[in-house]
Amino acid sequence: MIAEPVPTRRLAPFVLIVLAGFLAIAMPLPVLSLRVHDELGFSLVTAGWVVGIQSLATILTRQWAGSFIDARGPRTAALIGLPLAALSGALYLVSTFIGDPGLSLSVLVAGRLVMGPAESLFLTATMSWGILTLGAHRTGVVMTWQGIAMFVALGAGAPLGLLLMSSAGFAAVAAAAILLPLVGLLIAIGRPALAPMQARGRRASFLGVIGLVWRQGAVLCLGTAPQAVLGSFVALYFASRGWEGAGLSLTGFGVGFILVRAFFSHLPDRLGGRRVAGGSLILEAIGQLLLWQAPNAPLALLGATLTGAGFSLIFPSMGVEAVRRVPEGSRALAIASFSAFLDMAIGLSGPLAGLIVGIGGYPAVFLAGAIGCLGGVLLLLGRDRPASSAANR
Repeated sequence: MIAEPVPTRRLAPFVLIVLAGFLAIAMPLPVLSLRVHDELGFSLVTAGWVVGIQSLATILTRQWAGSFIDARGPRTAALIGLPLAALSGALYLVSTFIGDPGLSLSVLVAGRLVMGPAESLFLTATMSWGILTLGAHRTGVVMTWQGIAMFVALGAGAPLGLLLMSSAGFAAVAAAAILLPLVGLLIAIGRPALAPMQARGRRASFLGVIGLVWRQGAVLCLGTAPQAVLGSFVALYFASRGWEGAGLSLTGFGVGFILVRAFFSHLPDRLGGRRVAGGSLILEAIGQLLLWQAPNAPLALLGATLTGAGFSLIFPSMGVEAVRRVPEGSRALAIASFSAFLDMAIGLSGPLAGLIVGIGGYPAVFLAGAIGCLGGVLLLLGRDRPASSAANR
């Protein structure tokens, strides 16, 4: 099979917007706890809440953002969401000039809360904008490459944030969080506006959309959990076995993830999301089982690499299915609702994995990950609710 070439020129602006926006999210993440705990003197629990509260704000505003984009168009949403993201960075910066720790913390929290709707708007907008520009038949390609931008931003943002913090303090990180969304804004301003989704066809209610995409979202949850757990527990797992090279396992995960996305991004659109997601989940389950039973570090590294390769296409594969199932006038709402399952998976995986480790030790989380992946395969075998049943005619 010859891969259909990626339309780089038309897709690149949306990928760059996501990259810039997500760098503004990722760079502060590793240094927020340092700011809250070491500089302001609050507990680690408080620091954890400050880090996590943005994800909650994002989940709570996904549905609103999707409805707004369907009604007003993705360009309008991006032109609001990116300045909001810059405002979040501005609040971070303002907090550094406040001497009172409690007030400084309050302004910092306000910045985290502002980033929630900002992310919901610019991420959902760029995905919807990309799909409108390239056509619905390229949904998988759009989601794949924008996912690469998110992955690169999250991977590069942490070390960049720590570097800025160590060299110039938290104010430098805040300044970067202001400038990066403005770079994305300049790119968005230069792109043409397209007709809103609602002008293109029928609409569905929010509950109707959830009823149509819940299965795809649940599969996404089950396929995402191993990735979240690997990042949180693999270093402790390696240490418990006395192995070296925990960092290489994360590198292996990233290599598997990037290679599959780079060379097979066309498969969800070409073969269908269900088929690609089913194969991906099985591959991810094999990687998790290798980690569970690995007798040495090299086999654990192979398991991490297969986990990354398997996880790579689950989001775009299920995204293709989710978008396909809703009326054209509600595609942004579908993308937003579907993406919320990713937020939930990342938020819930850590606490649940901690419980599993407490009961069965570190290897047990990888067995649970494999079981979850196979559960996702079973969900794919079920019958979906007819797409027409949620449409508001």
